[in-house]
Amino acid sequence: MPTIYKLKMAMLSSLALTLAFFAAFAFGLGLIASYFVQYFHLLDLLAISLTFSFAFIFFEYLIGPSIVRASLGGKFRYLSKGENPWLEEMVANLCARSGVKQPRLAVVEDQSPNAFIFGRTQNDSTLAVHTGLLVNFREDEIIAVIGHELGHLAHKDYAIVTMLAAIPTLAYIIARISFEALRIRERKGSWVALAIAAGVFSIAIYAITQLLVLGLSRLREHYADAFSAYLTNSPRSLISALAKLSYGISVAPKQDSPVSTFYILNPAVARNEVHEIMENKERYDLDRDGFLDERELELAMEQESKSFFTRATELYSTHPPTFKRILILKQIEEEIRSSRSLG
Repeated sequence: MPTIYKLKMAMLSSLALTLAFFAAFAFGLGLIASYFVQYFHLLDLLAISLTFSFAFIFFEYLIGPSIVRASLGGKFRYLSKGENPWLEEMVANLCARSGVKQPRLAVVEDQSPNAFIFGRTQNDSTLAVHTGLLVNFREDEIIAVIGHELGHLAHKDYAIVTMLAAIPTLAYIIARISFEALRIRERKGSWVALAIAAGVFSIAIYAITQLLVLGLSRLREHYADAFSAYLTNSPRSLISALAKLSYGISVAPKQDSPVSTFYILNPAVARNEVHEIMENKERYDLDRDGFLDERELELAMEQESKSFFTRATELYSTHPPTFKRILILKQIEEEIRSSRSLG
């Protein structure tokens, strides 16, 4: 089975499992509430909290793009038509080939190489590219990165991940309310049992669904990588870009960004990976020139993938480790090569 279909099956399975836990969460709360139905004061509080939580999530979804733009301040600006003809033509060609509606183009005046896409729908989406990517990367690498971002747009990842992230958020809010109810109300009888049952159950659902949503986010990154590889017909370009992105981001000045989860490569993930590699730089510097080139970085990432630290931190990351992305892209590269030979 082609890699892209395996990724799609894994992503759909993860989505179904996440929704199943949400259904179990709703059913479980209903079961707990029905057992203690006489305590309408707490049930009313939970109902009101759910209503406000959904309203907040919907409001956040609506104003999300504005928050992203505002968080970047003066570094973010939309491109005027004709300001960067090569970028405009390249994005237009990729969109035409993929059937994705062309997003508005913007640049972020930031020397760390990166790119991201945001927006509620394809009709109001924005593709933002860091100047560090445009200046320091080859054209084929930039095309591969843009192809990845268009994959997110084609798969409606912004909307899906935003909505799914609401599940652990709601569970956490209900857990907090339940435990706060113990503090502010008189502690006696079934009231305590209800609050504890709802709180513990919600915390358990929060922990499980948080890991599931993060896992789904990582799968969607792999899926966007595959989209780019097949769209550009050049997995090698994205492999090269990811290796350079990982190093370039890690050595850039550390800045906490509210849009880091949207980036093609999360800066926190990149820093962790490259920190481990730099501690063993001599081991990976095969030509002993004092620098790690693209090939040496790839080999280093594959070796560091075996460390316990890398495997442990992956569970709590929105993005998969770069080495895993490279390995999957190499599989796709082999599949494309095989299909060419058969053709």
